[in-house]
Amino acid sequence: MEIARKEIGVREATNRNDGQRVEGYLGYVGFKKGAPYCAAFLSWCFGQAGYSQPRTAWSPALFPASRLVKEPLPGIVYGLYYAGLGRIGHCGLVENVRNDWVYGAEGNTNEAGGREGQGVYRKIRHKRTIHVYSDWVR
Repeated sequence: MEIARKEIGVREATNRNDGQRVEGYLGYVGFKKGAPYCAAFLSWCFGQAGYSQPRTAWSPALFPASRLVKEPLPGIVYGLYYAGLGRIGHCGLVENVRNDWVYGAEGNTNEAGGREGQGVYRKIRHKRTIHVYSDWVR
C-alpha cells in the first residue's frame, strides 16, 4: 500500500492516458500510452512490492474466483461494477476501512471517482458501491 500511496498525485500529461508515470504503469503490463490504466496501475504497484501477480490491464481479470474475499483489508483489490458495461469496469486498492467506508488508491480516476479520469487519487467509497474484493497478497 505504501507504494500506491506514494503515487497519489500522479497526473496524465494531456488527459489522454499518457505521461511518464502513466506510461510506466501501462508498459509494465505490455500496453502503450492511451489505454485505460486502473488495473495496470495496481499491477505495477504489486510488481514494485515484489509480487509477480497480478499483471494485467483488464480490471475484470483481477477478480478470479480463487482470489475472491468477502472483507476489505489493507492491500485488498476492489472492483466497481458498471451496468452499462455488464462487468467490472474500474478497480482500486484498499488503504484502510472505517465503518462502512473504504479508503483506497485508484489510477485513471478523478475527483468525482469516474473510471476515465486523469490521474492517481485517494478515493473514499461506501462498501455498498463496491462489487467485489480480491486478495493477491495473502
